[in-house]
Amino acid sequence: MESKGSSVRRTIALEEHFSAPAELSKDQHEGSLPHGGSSAAYYSEFVRKLADLGEIRISDMDAAGIDVQVLSLTSPGTEQMEPADAVNFARSVNDFVAKAIERHPSRLAAFAALPTSAPDKAADELERTVQGYGFRGAVINGHSRGRYLDDKFFWPILERAEDLSVPIYIHPTVPPRPVVDAYYAGQFSQDIIFALSTSGWGWHIETAVHVIRLILSGAFDRYPKLQIIIGHLGEAIPFMMDRMDRRFSMELTKLDRPISSYLCENFSYTISGFNFTPAFLNLLLKVGVERIMFSTDYPYSSMNEAREFLERLPVSHADREKIAHTNAERLMCF
Repeated sequence: MESKGSSVRRTIALEEHFSAPAELSKDQHEGSLPHGGSSAAYYSEFVRKLADLGEIRISDMDAAGIDVQVLSLTSPGTEQMEPADAVNFARSVNDFVAKAIERHPSRLAAFAALPTSAPDKAADELERTVQGYGFRGAVINGHSRGRYLDDKFFWPILERAEDLSVPIYIHPTVPPRPVVDAYYAGQFSQDIIFALSTSGWGWHIETAVHVIRLILSGAFDRYPKLQIIIGHLGEAIPFMMDRMDRRFSMELTKLDRPISSYLCENFSYTISGFNFTPAFLNLLLKVGVERIMFSTDYPYSSMNEAREFLERLPVSHADREKIAHTNAERLMCF
């Protein structure tokens, strides 16, 4: 649905959030509140958009010129649940979103929610949703009660994702409580502590550390075809790539490749609300256009602003097409 004045043929947005009905409480949204506005009316409208997988969402997509949203369960997801609860919840959420996709098959797709704390069952749930519903991969919302994907406990999930040739999207979550207390709980107001530990800094650094740990664990030497997606123009990683290559020599890490090789060959990156040209250019120079994909971070950020940012990126028409849809089509077999 190429919009008037558009320079791209199609747009696929990859970090687009939803909330299942069972999640519609303020407690479930703690740690993943809107990035702006705090009035009761604003919060109510935000929750309404997050919960809607029909008319409201499609109308917003039409207004912004977005063709497809790949839906993901909003943070905190399942990762902080007890294993048995996570298994049941993930299955019900995935069945719920699959029905929404049936109603709008040309406009909606999804990443599976997984019971990460039960890795064998999570792997089976990934296979069920990919093979049964055509889901495009999975989303994992950060650590699972302080445990990260470098822990071999979770590697059945990585193995199954590689076997199925689908990516895992690692999305930020609130750092573990000891980290929040040690790093972010200074002599500040609660609002500043919250912002510092989440969307102002902590979410992104937390995800970057998760990624580096995963690489250093040797997971990609074990599963060399595994593909991971991260958002927010690389969660500050591109700025540090040269430094990490220098500090983490292959002699030190015992890995098959330099750190930057994994970051350029096993990872893809989305925009997801970081509509900042200098940060985009830094990512582009480090990983190349084939590894960058479009996203809007709806409803936390504006689809209209994201689409405008896409149109003014300082890249060629061919590269804009890659970012808008071609890279996602290749990675996820659209």
